[in-house]
Amino acid sequence: MSETIVKVNHMTKKFGDLLVLDDVSFDVKKGEFLCIVGPTGCGKTTFLNCITKLYEPTAGEILINDKPVNLKEDNIAYIFQEYSTMSWLTVEQNVAFGLEIKKKPKDFIKQEVDEVLEMVGLTKYRDYYPSELSTSMLQRVVIARAFAVKPQLLLMDEPYGQLDVELRFRLEDELLNLWRKTGTTVIFITHNIEEAVYLSQNILVLTNKPTTIKAKLENDLPFPRNVTSPEFIDIRSKVTDLIKWW
Repeated sequence: MSETIVKVNHMTKKFGDLLVLDDVSFDVKKGEFLCIVGPTGCGKTTFLNCITKLYEPTAGEILINDKPVNLKEDNIAYIFQEYSTMSWLTVEQNVAFGLEIKKKPKDFIKQEVDEVLEMVGLTKYRDYYPSELSTSMLQRVVIARAFAVKPQLLLMDEPYGQLDVELRFRLEDELLNLWRKTGTTVIFITHNIEEAVYLSQNILVLTNKPTTIKAKLENDLPFPRNVTSPEFIDIRSKVTDLIKWW
């Protein structure tokens, strides 16, 4: 059985008198692809922000490799809802940014950037600036930058929410390919149930505020997944029903 990389123990988060997360506990295995779904405004992003220390939990704890989260030691990458490319940097410089912050050697940075640009199909666009790229390419730059640092944990907060269906599926397939190649542990937040079933190994369903875990569903469908298959539709329906009735 895979080792546990993330342990969330009785995490509670309040903002003043507003209780957002209420005694949330679960584990994430090394290399797991976990999707978190729930109603809009239930606190999914707040949970990720607690992992990255943007917010401190009011109670409980988040452990990575059995130790409290330490961003100086833990190799964590975060992909936000908004495009987070830096407009004054080229594609190559954007992708190299995290490695440069970690003060990696120049030869090492060049090798890692070359590898990940090839993976996401951006090699010939390495000298372009974000203003010269399509929406799809911008998202690839962000994903490439995250994977370039070889994170042990990748947090993704609805990264494809603003994209059309065809483009979203294309980028989801690229993400799955990178995940399988690298073995990175992924926690992926989405409001799109079909997306959760398409990507995940496990799905965590949250309630409305004050937010608790309603269910954790295993998703053992083989990859690549067919969104029209009876098995896919069955899991999608189960998740829909869990979210639908509060």
